[in-house]
Amino acid sequence: MSITSASICAAADQLQGFVGFNSKTGRYIVRFSEDAFGLDVLEQSITPTSEFVWRAYDGNLMTLDRARVQLLLEQNIDERLNIDEALRVYVRRTDLPPINALRQRLEA
Repeated sequence: MSITSASICAAADQLQGFVGFNSKTGRYIVRFSEDAFGLDVLEQSITPTSEFVWRAYDGNLMTLDRARVQLLLEQNIDERLNIDEALRVYVRRTDLPPINALRQRLEA
């Protein structure tokens, strides 16, 4: 199976869970319910994981952020996050240019 930018984008859209920024520790944390975050995570920082991995680039153009995907990989809960091999390849292949896509942010 060849991995294309379309399959990488599809894998990013299939990510599950939520990411929130913990102001006390200065780190992003992953939960599987919006209600599972503590008081140290501001509600406005809670983002669906499938949106967290995209970074605004120019208007509706967004970049799939390797560093944010890597942060998810470091959680070692790939199956729960629904991380596909296509995303692992994207993180490893730093010789390839970043993926930019015209998209609109989904609301949770």
